Amino acid sequence: MKLSKFKFNLPNNLIAIHPSKNRDEARLMVLHRKTGEIEHKIFKDLLGYFGKKDVFVLNNTRVFPARLYGNKEKTGARIEVFLLRELNAEMRLWDVLVDPARKIRIGNKLYFGEDDSMVAEVIDNTTSRGRTLRFLFDGNHDDFKKTLYSLGETPLPKYIDRPVEPEDEERYQNIFATEEGAVVAPAAGLHFSRELMRRLEINDCTFTYLTVHSGLGNFREIDVEDLTKHKMDSEQMIINQDVVETVNKAKDEGGQICAVGTSVMRAIETAVSTDGHLKEYEGWTNKFIFPPYDFSLATSMITNFHLPLSTLLMLTAAFGDYDQVMDAYQVAIKEKYQFGAYGDAMLIL
Repeated sequence: MKLSKFKFNLPNNLIAIHPSKNRDEARLMVLHRKTGEIEHKIFKDLLGYFGKKDVFVLNNTRVFPARLYGNKEKTGARIEVFLLRELNAEMRLWDVLVDPARKIRIGNKLYFGEDDSMVAEVIDNTTSRGRTLRFLFDGNHDDFKKTLYSLGETPLPKYIDRPVEPEDEERYQNIFATEEGAVVAPAAGLHFSRELMRRLEINDCTFTYLTVHSGLGNFREIDVEDLTKHKMDSEQMIINQDVVETVNKAKDEGGQICAVGTSVMRAIETAVSTDGHLKEYEGWTNKFIFPPYDFSLATSMITNFHLPLSTLLMLTAAFGDYDQVMDAYQVAIKEKYQFGAYGDAMLIL
């Protein structure tokens, strides 16, 4: 499978800049894999497709305010610092990306906040663009994190080309997000409202939650034509015993197992055992799924409409059938569906 097979022309005006007014009222395209039939619905119409014994597997990672702007010592140059993950809590060490990268060297100091209330020192060049920063802060770890996050903003993807607004703090976050650690929101879950989840529970559906701390690897450009040569960034994931029991029970009883989002699909495919059941897992995954691929657990999937040449589109095409998904995307463009994290949703059955 070649990278160029996932190229298509996406008009800029179809990339969602804002979320739908209400979470569960985004548009929903339903793709039936067996027949290729396409239906046009709204998200809360999910109620018509799921019932007793069916399980939704969701990602409960929580996005933290990862994008900061600081000034370089002496020159005062404005530098964007994107927090990736904390490396050492005691030492205040963070793995970060800096932009523009060429201006930052080991030993440089960066100042953050109106009164330069936070200072960081570059102590390592970990990758071609990445750096390790040591934040200089007097106080306990909780105070440090609170101060650091007060300086940051919601890390909207770069393709959402506008300043961050107050509503983004809530809307670029799933309502069931509890486990802090993501810099990318699992966008398929953004459509679930409390009311819709209650109504699905009344329908005897079950929700279960795993954790994948979604990272920027989701947006990284692929620079090889042969997809077997692409290496995914690793993401931390946790699947506990409750998830295992819920999913395996649904499998054994013939219920639907709906993976809500590409991160969930990657996680359960990472942790599937040889007998086709889910097992507990705590660690990292760099699993890259593209067509053709045989899925072990999920019987359905909810996902957003993804940008061209993205690994998210590749996984979707592997689950929904390459030809059917790419045809459905042309229908979505014709029908003016919205693409990206704040865009509309697709249910693949």
